[in-house]
Amino acid sequence: MTNEAAPEVLVERRGKAGIITLNRPRALNALNYPMVLEMDRALKGFREDDGVELVILRGAGERALCAGGDIAELYRDAKEGGREGAQFWRDEYQLNHDIASFPKPYVAIMHGIVLGGGIGVSAHGSHRVVTDSTRVGMPETGIGFNPDVGGSFLLANAPHNLGIHLGLTGVHVGAAEAIAAGMADVYVPEARIEELVEALATDGIGALQGFAGDPGEAFGGEVEVIEAAYAHDTVEEILAALDASDAAFAADAAKRIRRNSPVAVKVTLEYIRNAEGKTLKEALEEEFIVSNNMHSYPDFVEGVRAQIIHKDRNPQWTPPTLADVEKQLVEGILGELQATDIEPLTIT
Repeated sequence: MTNEAAPEVLVERRGKAGIITLNRPRALNALNYPMVLEMDRALKGFREDDGVELVILRGAGERALCAGGDIAELYRDAKEGGREGAQFWRDEYQLNHDIASFPKPYVAIMHGIVLGGGIGVSAHGSHRVVTDSTRVGMPETGIGFNPDVGGSFLLANAPHNLGIHLGLTGVHVGAAEAIAAGMADVYVPEARIEELVEALATDGIGALQGFAGDPGEAFGGEVEVIEAAYAHDTVEEILAALDASDAAFAADAAKRIRRNSPVAVKVTLEYIRNAEGKTLKEALEEEFIVSNNMHSYPDFVEGVRAQIIHKDRNPQWTPPTLADVEKQLVEGILGELQATDIEPLTIT
């Protein structure tokens, strides 16, 4: 009998596949710093192993691939004015880029909840599989933060302004929407996921297409309405367009934007638009600046306190309204690292 805790990342070789399983099911497989380092080690090993033809990423348990980063640790670090967040993001963002540039097929099984950091370890892969239980989102504005882990790149490249919709509202969407927004590739019915994994391990990446199904209609058929509403220059104009719309999604979208951090919402709109035409490398390096600046801004600690720690769902934002957010504040957060003791990130 042993008291040793189960590894938080399981790494195995099965046939032609190297399989990485995030193994914190009680925490919805939220990523902490040791898990980022272990994923990095596993990928380097699979890269060099000629017997591994593809990598499969999975999440333990039925509820999630990965619900994001370990927010409790980042909250503690922010309250203490620490620098652990900076080190975490430095290695996490490099991992995100390494996944995007991985020389072998990288198959992410995006079952259940896939949020924030979970997007970073899945949506940059070459083959992104969604299923019936998939709920994808970048909910950072709700905790006074910014979509990161390459989120600015993904959201900027989503067609029809879908990325701006997802980034400002933080709404969670299903398989069809994830594919429509360019964050996933293939829908596979939940009941066939285990069969898919075995087929990939036995036959290689060519087996994937035989499992593809129809995810159904995305965004309730309102993609054109979303595109028009989010084409406006400012958050206030976007809200006015949503308020004037009788589309089914509009009232909920406006409500979500208004309850999120005003600073985070305004930063996120500019940040996504600034990422248009950028490479993932460029986007991640800029995200490192914004993430560190937002981490030290009061809304992050307050947002996490209200949504995750105390769960009163009543954050007191600084400032409390969109109208009170000064342009200079947004520009400062998007500008240079405000902490002089943090080195900029250079993705290699």
